[in-house]
Amino acid sequence: MPLDRPLPDRTALVIVDLQLAVDNPRWARHGPRNNPGAEAAAAALLARWRRLGWPIVHVRHDSTEPESTYKPGGPGHAFKPEVEPAADETIIAKQVNSAFIGTDLHRHLRDIDAPALVILGVITNNSLEATVRNAGNLGHAVFVPEDACFTYGWKDLRGKLWSAEDVHALSLANLHGEYATVTSSAEILANVPA
Repeated sequence: MPLDRPLPDRTALVIVDLQLAVDNPRWARHGPRNNPGAEAAAAALLARWRRLGWPIVHVRHDSTEPESTYKPGGPGHAFKPEVEPAADETIIAKQVNSAFIGTDLHRHLRDIDAPALVILGVITNNSLEATVRNAGNLGHAVFVPEDACFTYGWKDLRGKLWSAEDVHALSLANLHGEYATVTSSAEILANVPA
């Protein structure tokens, strides 16, 4: 969706759970992921934020589940190379789906006086959606670039298989308007300084 005005100066970029864990085949047990270009879109936004010197927060999932692909020390715990944090960038570790639960993310965003948030990452209908809902409920102005997020096919409680694209679209529709403005990485890039 097109944006009707530029994003505020020093909008924070929040990258959720873009770790190698999501490449594990277990995630695709009900069907392949959507948005194969999501990492490239995320990298483009990260590069622009770095050039602007605007706040960047990397959210890392540190699972306490022994079999989790996100388990600390496991091969999936590392950040994806496209969004590897720089030494001076903030990393927030979480143990549940929302980046605001059990972390100091909200305090950090208040301390840096972030006027708005661009939130991207994975999985659209899990940690991304939970984080965006909490951000919206806490009063943050949130923008979600739909092409910098992805999910996988999923079965509903009746056993019907939904494609990743359908799951992604419905999750974003749940967020748009009430919790966030869903848009694209191109729209965001067009509405921040070059």
